[in-house]
Amino acid sequence: MTFDLITIPCRTDNYAFLLHADGKTALVDAPEAGPIISALADRGWGLDEIWITHHHDDHIDGVDTLRRKFGATVRGAKIDAHRLPELDHAHVDGDSFDFADFPVTVMDVSGHTLGHVAFYVAQANAVFTADSLMALGCGRLFEGTPDTMWNSLSRLANLPPETTVCSGHEYTEANGRFAITIEPENPDLVQRISDIKVARSAGQPTVPSTLKLELQTNPFLRAGLQSLKDTLNMSGATDAEVFAEIRRRKDSF
Repeated sequence: MTFDLITIPCRTDNYAFLLHADGKTALVDAPEAGPIISALADRGWGLDEIWITHHHDDHIDGVDTLRRKFGATVRGAKIDAHRLPELDHAHVDGDSFDFADFPVTVMDVSGHTLGHVAFYVAQANAVFTADSLMALGCGRLFEGTPDTMWNSLSRLANLPPETTVCSGHEYTEANGRFAITIEPENPDLVQRISDIKVARSAGQPTVPSTLKLELQTNPFLRAGLQSLKDTLNMSGATDAEVFAEIRRRKDSF
């Protein structure tokens, strides 16, 4: 079965995503209602489901408006239900549900927040990661620990490399300016930064990306590599310790 994946810019730098197949449409996160309503109207689509990744306002502000307009059902993390719009389906890590004959797996990817989830649609080769794994970065640790986030990123890193990574913000150019300070001689990263500049100068989004590209260039996914540990003079450190140091450097960058 084929599917359509639509990236919708929202607010100043957020993204929402539409997944459409077999006449049904799901939305991942709702930063605001207006651009999403317009994208649906342009395509003549309704809205059947809304999947929420975490409770921050810039990911949920449009949920209730869209629910009222389209009658969509809402999914999110059970552990985070007290901070989310009302859920019709409250999920825990490892839950699976069907959408338009696509199995969808719910993954706990806490770290940015506790209760942050990703939605992995294997048959569509897509994972919706919001503010956990981001293009060339990862979210700030507002609630989780470095160990928690490293565990979450490691789970995502084990998905197939051809997976499309649908993250929540247009931060890629800024993330690249930091990433090059960690691995200045990484040729894949140098090329990606060049590609990002071209895309942004043309007003094009840099999201989604692919997991393969993130594994080649995203310093937060590469913390377990011995070459990166040596570069940071942390040859004997654990992977989580190296991740924590990269996160510390990014926070003060």
